[in-house]
Amino acid sequence: MTTIVHISDLHISKDAFDEEVFLKAVSEINNLKPDMIILTGDITNSGYYREYQRAIEYLALFEAPLFAIPGNHDSRNLGYQSFEELVGERSWKLTKDDEFTVIGLDSSAHDENRGHIGIPQQLWMEHQLDECVVNNRFSIVALHHHVISIPDTGRERNVLSDAGDILKTLTTHEVDLVLSGHKHVPNIWKINETIVVNAGSLSSNKLRGKIGNSYNVYNIYEDSMELFLHNVGGEKILFGKYRRKS
Repeated sequence: MTTIVHISDLHISKDAFDEEVFLKAVSEINNLKPDMIILTGDITNSGYYREYQRAIEYLALFEAPLFAIPGNHDSRNLGYQSFEELVGERSWKLTKDDEFTVIGLDSSAHDENRGHIGIPQQLWMEHQLDECVVNNRFSIVALHHHVISIPDTGRERNVLSDAGDILKTLTTHEVDLVLSGHKHVPNIWKINETIVVNAGSLSSNKLRGKIGNSYNVYNIYEDSMELFLHNVGGEKILFGKYRRKS
């Protein structure tokens, strides 16, 4: 079994960040001892260099390997440069035990809320996914902006501008999991053989209605996968259970 924790939208800053909730989440996640943590963007609230410096100290509290991609807030105020200097590459690929591949995409644009992948990055993703199909690898694609609109989020303004093209690539390659954040609302869609999962906000105080801070946990078995929603300091809910593609 491989356990992946999916966190998103920390919004580390002076005003939008709840340190107490974050530290509680860190303790819970470390106790799970996951194989990896995937962070789908908005690590900072304004992309300021000082926010990134503070964020690096907080992220170091996680004991599992952590892989992050930027969100729209991270790319503000030259934040995309700070991300590369202090966090790492903005798009990347990792392969675990030659059994599954995780692809991280940068959907952010400088000082804009909307998301965009673009043709060069899409072609690169398609090449990586072709390899997954040929080698029968479990595939995960992570990006900040959602490819499908999320319920209970009000007027849709920030959907991925090339969502149709990206969704076609994801579904025709039968990507197993697509992970996103951005809206601070957890959700699951299933399209063909692809499970599209949105994470809520781990530690921001910018929350919708009664939706609290949360993170997702994915247990991936040889023939199935279980997806859980963990409310920080609260209950754990089975989000979905699916058989893996043969």
